[in-house]
Amino acid sequence: MYDISSPVHSPLLQVIGNQVRWLRGKRKWTRKELSVAANVSERHLASLETGTGNASIMILLQVSQALDCEITDLLSDFNLRHPQLKAINQLLMARDESELNMVHGYLTQLLSAKKNLGKRKIALVGLRGAGKTTIGQSIATELQIQFVELSREIEKLAGCTTNEIHSLYGPLAYQRYQLRALEECLASDLPMVIAATGGVVMDLQAWEKMLATCMTIWLQAKPEDHLNRVMAQGDMRPMAGSSQALDDLKLILNERTPFYAKAHQSFDTSAQPLKECVSALTHELKFALKLA
Repeated sequence: MYDISSPVHSPLLQVIGNQVRWLRGKRKWTRKELSVAANVSERHLASLETGTGNASIMILLQVSQALDCEITDLLSDFNLRHPQLKAINQLLMARDESELNMVHGYLTQLLSAKKNLGKRKIALVGLRGAGKTTIGQSIATELQIQFVELSREIEKLAGCTTNEIHSLYGPLAYQRYQLRALEECLASDLPMVIAATGGVVMDLQAWEKMLATCMTIWLQAKPEDHLNRVMAQGDMRPMAGSSQALDDLKLILNERTPFYAKAHQSFDTSAQPLKECVSALTHELKFALKLA
């Protein structure tokens, strides 16, 4: 056990000495230059930096002021081990509360995304027409990983279309097929991009499993864009009740928004053309994959 009464054996004084040398080195100062700036003799400063001088609080205060740091910065080797955190702290010190909240939210999303990217499963969620299939296929191609459309996997399991599942067996049977299809995707060790069904968030068991095992991205779009994209794909059913179609879609979107909002990230596909959305999302994911 260290005897803190003996300066030579005090780990705290060693930490202080290391911190002073490191901070002086960052400024590219000689010991004499720091001595002048702090109004402390070179002899005192030498003993301080070697961890053999039991400096007074006033001397530590003068040295910290000369080095433009807090006195507490001299008492911990944390900045030596993690100098990036000190730099981040200095960047944030002058920010107001709204900016700090924004940075906190971004870092929370980024770190959550990094954690889930370790499993190499990316799930795109959102209403029909959000761009899940178009964007998902392109991202998978760019990242050179598998693309899976969950609705197609459901149909393979059931041996019929999703509409037939609903009409023949009902919504509960559809949810069972959906959960089975998702579990089979997640059981694979292969990295993949999954285009989820629009209503996966309403099946709490499937949605919670997806949140726990994938990096989830909510592809948002204006209601008008959802409708126009669905019709552009050749599905003219919304036009059968065109006066009500948009209002109905808005109601569905409002109902599901609190669930979609639980996704790790969100991306507005109405803000720019889909090709640019693919480029932006691919860039973000490649960066996050490097961190994971």
